[in-house]
Amino acid sequence: MSYVESEERQALRKAVGELGKKYGYEWFNRQARSGGHTTELWLEAGKLGYLGVNLPEEYGGGGGGMGDLSIVLEELGAAGCPLLMMVVSPSICGTVIARFGTDEQKQHWLPGLADGTTIMAFAITEPDAGSNSHQITTTARRTEDGWSLSGRKVFISGLDVAQAVLVVGRTEDARTGKLKPALFIVPVDAPGVEFTQIEMDLISPDKQFALFLDDVRLPREALVGAEDAALLQLFAGLNPERIMASAFAIGIARHALGKATAYVKDRQVWKTPIGAHQGLAHPLAQIKIELELARLMLQKAAALYDAGDDLGAGEAANMAKYAAGEVAVRATDQAVQSLGGNGMTKEYGVASLVAAARATRIAPVSREMILNFVAQHSLGLPKSY
Repeated sequence: MSYVESEERQALRKAVGELGKKYGYEWFNRQARSGGHTTELWLEAGKLGYLGVNLPEEYGGGGGGMGDLSIVLEELGAAGCPLLMMVVSPSICGTVIARFGTDEQKQHWLPGLADGTTIMAFAITEPDAGSNSHQITTTARRTEDGWSLSGRKVFISGLDVAQAVLVVGRTEDARTGKLKPALFIVPVDAPGVEFTQIEMDLISPDKQFALFLDDVRLPREALVGAEDAALLQLFAGLNPERIMASAFAIGIARHALGKATAYVKDRQVWKTPIGAHQGLAHPLAQIKIELELARLMLQKAAALYDAGDDLGAGEAANMAKYAAGEVAVRATDQAVQSLGGNGMTKEYGVASLVAAARATRIAPVSREMILNFVAQHSLGLPKSY
């Protein structure tokens, strides 16, 4: 792994950054506050090849990896346009289908995921399971011509803009205490599928939903990959999720830090820019250091994943997600503090970042569960739960 990005990745950063600036945070915030969507930016990013940069070339993708896709999301976020569905559609769903799907599934879904004309949601979280994915109760029962899927999911992003959802369930005969997940592609308009919006105190164009599956009849080919190897397939999708969640958080942190830095350079009190005072300069410098450290861990996680080291990528992706969530919270909070009263105004658009940044410490995996993972798997400590 090189600590210097290739010319191709540097060019990708620059090009995506320019696209993000074309829209910017004011546009993104207007879409969020009006109940609108980011469809215009999403489709342009797809047309330019950015959304599918990680997917195979033979299916319309760029043939790159998670390192490339994370750059796209980070740069859009740094420009004020963090596209949450990038964490889900090309990352989790696209990766799982590309690695484990049949030829027919790849041909049907990957071109649309790559160019943005198809969006796929991902459903794993359940109201009673929480972070304990071993307690998933959504069940797939075999039928004469396929499957019947029933269950309930919560906090599912983007069902209002998705054409399908990749659902994590368990097969009917998996009644041991061990998780035996099965992954199914479910059209959102299939009979028996219903979803309702969960009202959130977030200013975001990406909405959250509760998903209800009532005897949803699916063909045999709705199952992704081998039923017996589904646990491997699930974690093949969760590592990219954590990598992309890190990029999402780092993008927000960069955007907040940029706003704070620009403000304290220009704002003068007692004839001196307030950025000259260590009480403001040092916290911002600390955030810059923590941001770069988080990005290094993100790059390590992506490099390990793209090299096929799922185990190593799992540890690094969790650490990257932890570090990125922490610096996102610190960056947005310090941005508000640096701007003082202006930090709470709609005009400067800083306070609205706080809730989004705070959510990165919770989703898609909480900081406490990451600490549990590191304590058990990295340090070899006894399992605490």
